[in-house]
Amino acid sequence: QADKALRKVFSNNNIDQLAKNLHNPLADDKNFSHSVSSKGITDQMSSGRCWLFSGLNVLRAQMIAKYNLGAFQFSQNYCFFYDQLEKSNLFLQSVIDSADKPFDDKYVEWLFKNPISDGGQFTGISDIVTKYGLVPAEVMPETTASNYTNSMAKLVSYKLRQFGLELREAVANKTKKTDIQKRKTEMLGTVYHMLTMFLGEPPTQFEWTRTDSAGKKVDTRTYTPLGFYKEYVGQDLKNSYVMLMNDPTRPYYKTYEIDMDRHAYDGENWTYINLPMDSIKQIAIRSIKDSVMMYYSCDVGKFLDSQNGVLDVDFYDYGSLMGTEFGMDKRERILTGASGSSHAMTLMAVDLDEYGQAKKWKVENSWGMTGHEGHLVMTAEWFEEYMFRLVAEKKYVPENILKLLDTEPVMLPPWDPMFADEF
Repeated sequence: QADKALRKVFSNNNIDQLAKNLHNPLADDKNFSHSVSSKGITDQMSSGRCWLFSGLNVLRAQMIAKYNLGAFQFSQNYCFFYDQLEKSNLFLQSVIDSADKPFDDKYVEWLFKNPISDGGQFTGISDIVTKYGLVPAEVMPETTASNYTNSMAKLVSYKLRQFGLELREAVANKTKKTDIQKRKTEMLGTVYHMLTMFLGEPPTQFEWTRTDSAGKKVDTRTYTPLGFYKEYVGQDLKNSYVMLMNDPTRPYYKTYEIDMDRHAYDGENWTYINLPMDSIKQIAIRSIKDSVMMYYSCDVGKFLDSQNGVLDVDFYDYGSLMGTEFGMDKRERILTGASGSSHAMTLMAVDLDEYGQAKKWKVENSWGMTGHEGHLVMTAEWFEEYMFRLVAEKKYVPENILKLLDTEPVMLPPWDPMFADEF
């Protein structure tokens, strides 16, 4: 009789609502011992650009603090335009490079299955910003297509696949390499035109008035995007940061590189150091104490109280309801595909106890004013179980760990399930 009654309950109700623990202590706990100042919440809308918003949020926080600005934003749309153009070139050139392989080769299959994406990693920030610079949000504002990327992605992907087949045929017909490259350039011209239709024409120079936090005008000048980046950010993004990973399925204190996991053909593959959580937490604490945000990614969909903006492993109790245990550890969840990094945000606060141990963490999200006023708060246990990646400035990383970057990285294939793009 009990099971019969429960079946009626389960079949007519949302299981998450039934499993929810009604009292969530973190919902009312707004205090953090160390926090980085932030002004203005961003919104990626219905797009997979969390990596871009998170990376630019790190840079804008530094610019706001240095120049005493108000709620300033960089143009995500400007960077996204060149991200899509560079990814198109990456696909087309990779098709040419692999044209001698059969079409059912795993690498070729992977290429045509993934011609382009709006997702990505922090390497996209360094690849795109270093090459094309930055502009303020108002110089190249968001469009419907940048906020809702699905239609654009389908059309650009279709065109790239069509072009890819043409390039493979040209190589098979022994067309001169110079003619193939010329044709590829023409193809990129078509993609560029499509992107301008969806996202607008990126500026080559612009006028911008800087105002302080009180709204007082400081100066008005004309900039190029690269000049603006060098003036207001100036960081060597390729050499200032290191990506750290917590992947218990692979040995710690080793460096890994993911083949083809970059945003530009002439960019750099994503390379990371795999570390235990204790090492990553200490690096994150050092950065936050020095008022520096970090690019951070995790499995955001697990145990999320979206109404209050809380991530807590005790928020849902499925086991009691179903009469069974859901007991895989982090390593087992990764191995079986039950968990992986899905979303990037900006790590900005930690609450430390009297012994210097983290009690909870806070991130600035890019989902608008959802959750805790645009932020998410994580318990220490949730952070341990579902945090995967952190990009920190090298000055906060111990020297013995940085030396691992001098070792030959283990090369991993692009289709490794642990390294899907973050959206």
